[in-house]
Amino acid sequence: MSGPVQNRRVLSGMRPTGELHLGNYHGALKNWIELQYQFECYFFIADWHALTTGYADTSRLEEHVWSMAIDWLAAGLNPSVATLFIQSKVPEHAELHLLLSMITPLGWLERVPSYKDQQEQLADRDLGTYGFLGYPLLQSADILLYRAEFVPVGEDQVAHVEITREVARRFNHIYGREAEFEQKVEKAIKSLGSRNAALYRSLRKEFQEKGVTEALAKARALVESNARLTVADRDRLFGFLEGTGIAILPEPDALLTATPKVPGLDGRKMSKSYGNTIGLREDADSIVRKLKTMQTDPARVRRSDPGDPDKCPVWDLHKLYSSEETRAWVQSGCRSAAIGCLECKAPLIEKIVAEVSAISKRAAEFEENPELVRGIIAEGCERARAAARDTLDAVRQAMAMNYR
Repeated sequence: MSGPVQNRRVLSGMRPTGELHLGNYHGALKNWIELQYQFECYFFIADWHALTTGYADTSRLEEHVWSMAIDWLAAGLNPSVATLFIQSKVPEHAELHLLLSMITPLGWLERVPSYKDQQEQLADRDLGTYGFLGYPLLQSADILLYRAEFVPVGEDQVAHVEITREVARRFNHIYGREAEFEQKVEKAIKSLGSRNAALYRSLRKEFQEKGVTEALAKARALVESNARLTVADRDRLFGFLEGTGIAILPEPDALLTATPKVPGLDGRKMSKSYGNTIGLREDADSIVRKLKTMQTDPARVRRSDPGDPDKCPVWDLHKLYSSEETRAWVQSGCRSAAIGCLECKAPLIEKIVAEVSAISKRAAEFEENPELVRGIIAEGCERARAAARDTLDAVRQAMAMNYR
């Protein structure tokens, strides 16, 4: 099998909180399977992250970890092109998290949108812990440890990538300095001329203290238009503007991915917490039974009532599984009451059963050979540790902690 076409890194992870379902598959896994042939991919089972909300009961954590590894392999993640590993088997995640915690302002963590949202949604759990407050920073350490260029996320997760960028920027600002960086910057500012030097300082202050992006753009233009600056001095002034020096921890970009709406059996988003899922390895008879009773357009009380597919959660599944021809048949038949809800579901049931059955069959083969699975993950952990050690060496050196 050939490797990725580009040597650019992508990193993502998933918490092992139970059996995977079609929502997990279409929301993340299917995308990862495509990305693994385009980038150098690192995918990890985030067992430490599972503790942030599930620390009170870890009795099934190991079971969930290995079940997730099997699901990933059965779904199509290829260990010959992607690195698959367990977070806690790479202790460098914890060390980088600790080091970054020394420089990260508390307010940055408290303002992450999901912090208060999850506290409200999981009101039955005690989430007033340091681990829960710090989980976005652990997430940042996960990403920065591999110097990932991209993190595949949906629009609702962009804030997590943004805080990672801020943390990297702050680390680089504090530690990523060449020898005598400040003196060289001061000399470069003076070479702008007294008037432009004063303007540069004013614009930098406006950007760094108030976050005015227009000030940053004006300051950059001021530097770019000065023909007397050397290339090195121009780079120093750009770095000083944004609070950075040498980029020890590169800032990652969000790789926005389409996150299709995967409805659960009750019409809400498919989620274990709602109990409305179809498992990735579910028995065919169970799938048929669940889909036959799945909620449809509430306006169709009788078989003869016309319906509106746009108000029916089953239609969202058709958008994922059905051909254009089948979707046209559904639209026409539902709106005219020419087909009933069970007829509408029939081709969908066939497609979903076929997909899940194929995954289940592959999963059974891995279940029968647990040593193979453990070997794949162990090899992935070693590859991940090698990359992680390189980053930690650079971080320790920058922080003057690389004792000899």
